Amino acid sequence: MGVSRVATAEDSRAGGHEETADPPGRLDRIRATPAGRLTLRIVIGVIGAALVVTGLIMVPFPGPGWLVVFAGLAVLATEFTWASRLLEFAKDKVKAATGWLKRQNWFVRIIAGALTLLCAAAIVWASVRLTLGIDLIHEARDLLTGPPLST
Repeated sequence: MGVSRVATAEDSRAGGHEETADPPGRLDRIRATPAGRLTLRIVIGVIGAALVVTGLIMVPFPGPGWLVVFAGLAVLATEFTWASRLLEFAKDKVKAATGWLKRQNWFVRIIAGALTLLCAAAIVWASVRLTLGIDLIHEARDLLTGPPLST
């Protein structure tokens, strides 16, 4: 099973077809006209920007925030060279951080995991408290201690 690669803006500007007999794809036919090229760039820009903004909003919450940001950058990278460079830069930084963490001993890994969980829990608590007005810590304490005993 081979590794697939996202086509980038640099690929489309470089011609896209390396001496193959493949017929031009749908995107190549759209790019063939100036109006099609502009329309495609606008559509890709709006979709990619929406994904990046949505992912950035999701980042503080537990879930796939950064994954959505990277997906948005990958979409943008299909038409914009700057997005392709930014995506490569971000992937390099993530690989470096992951590599550093893998080289650490178990104690540092456990501390890093505990800090990550603590930050996620604090974000969830603050979000629920500020949006719904519910203090999860108070509710959990009431749930664990039970109702007050009447005499």
